[in-house]
Amino acid sequence: MGVIAYTEEDVKLLARLMRAEAEGEGNLGMMMVGNVGVNRVRGDCLDFRDIRSIRNMVYQSPGGFEATQKGYFYQPARQNELDLARRTLKGERQHPASNALWFFRPGGDCPAQWYDQWNSGRYKEHCFYIPTQADCPTVY
Repeated sequence: MGVIAYTEEDVKLLARLMRAEAEGEGNLGMMMVGNVGVNRVRGDCLDFRDIRSIRNMVYQSPGGFEATQKGYFYQPARQNELDLARRTLKGERQHPASNALWFFRPGGDCPAQWYDQWNSGRYKEHCFYIPTQADCPTVY
């Protein structure tokens, strides 16, 4: 049982996304990407209304992930990435992505706000951004 409904195909898809977006940031960085993805499915708020599945979240357009447009994303997930995806789907959260709905990799410091959302912290190269609890209570 997870914090959202998922199938084995969803595990594979999330694992591929986590690897493609953050493999260079290690297991913790990949889990943070997974946290953002799961939060988008849980959220039903802001840019993510009616995103009710891993597949909808990964391929959301506009607003989805750049990685889905690169060949590396389409390679099969390895066991480590599958294990990380399962941990994320079961509810394991990593700060600063615990409640985040967005992340990006700036050229320098993390801006305090990005598209009117507050920075919750940085992990290696990625900055994470959270909604207010009033705007998106289901990610808290």
